[in-house]
Amino acid sequence: MTGLALFVLICVAAVIGYVAAGWKIDDAVYMVVITIFGVGYGEVNPIESSELRALTITVIVAGYAAVIYTVGGFMQMVVDGELNKALGARRMNREIERLLDHTIVCGFGRMGSILARELHAAGKPFVVIDTDPRRLQEAEERGYLVIDGDASEEYVLERAGIRRAGVLAAMLSQDATNVFVTITARELNPRLVILARGENPRTERKLLSSGADKVVLPMAIGAAKVAQLIIRPSAESLLENLQQQAALADDLGQIGLKFDELVVQPASSLAGRPLREIEVRSNHGLLIVGVRRAGGAVDLNPPAELVLAEGDAVIVLGHADDLPQLAGKFSGPKEVLTYRGASLETY
Repeated sequence: MTGLALFVLICVAAVIGYVAAGWKIDDAVYMVVITIFGVGYGEVNPIESSELRALTITVIVAGYAAVIYTVGGFMQMVVDGELNKALGARRMNREIERLLDHTIVCGFGRMGSILARELHAAGKPFVVIDTDPRRLQEAEERGYLVIDGDASEEYVLERAGIRRAGVLAAMLSQDATNVFVTITARELNPRLVILARGENPRTERKLLSSGADKVVLPMAIGAAKVAQLIIRPSAESLLENLQQQAALADDLGQIGLKFDELVVQPASSLAGRPLREIEVRSNHGLLIVGVRRAGGAVDLNPPAELVLAEGDAVIVLGHADDLPQLAGKFSGPKEVLTYRGASLETY
């Protein structure tokens, strides 16, 4: 920016100088351009006075110097950026090659970033694999070792030192991808401890049979949190204060879960239907914590055959992305569900 500003200043000063000598402004601009860039078409007007010759010499020297300074600064910026990038990648690869008995974190989403943060705080060596440039940049800014690539590919796991690693954590959001990562990692290192994330409880068996040593189910973690609250002496107090538990909400939010309440309104398709028909067709699943009847009675862990009526409130624990889908699926021709705790388009 300094060089460009200097170049513009020299051009403006030269134009003013020629105009002051009696030249027309367009002739002055033309003269400055062909002088600085060395085109050499000849002078527009004769340069006979010593003052004009001194001005022209000054324009040539100062103009060339400004151009060289500007272009040189730009080239240095480009070269330094690419050089730093190349050196940074080389340094990171060397550090990864020196890792031994480390952890490979596949996926830097919600759970992956939490895991990496805890490993970093504990001083445990690890490397992060992801394909999202923004997530990789965030991980690099935190000082983590990163690899850009698909964790289900053998060569990517080889770059992460899979044969020297002690633990692999498959923390990707799609269960099918975690299965592929588990199979590939187990083939490359039979002694590796593999921890896999499973959104759908039905995927747990597939992950275990594919070679995972342990499967982490976020929904099960959420259910355990609910169990801690159920020991309260009053069920009414549990449901009344469920959404006011800030610490619980933060814990669940970190793994993508959320509590919310669906209230059956008049003309709702939920009215007169059993709880077992409430489901979300997704990879995540849904947990019905309880039902508060319109008359005030509370049922914790209600049976699947429980029939809902108008005014009943269903408290659910589910994935944050699935709750709007649940509300939309069971809405009627009018607004039939009151969705508390999140902004939601009604139907």
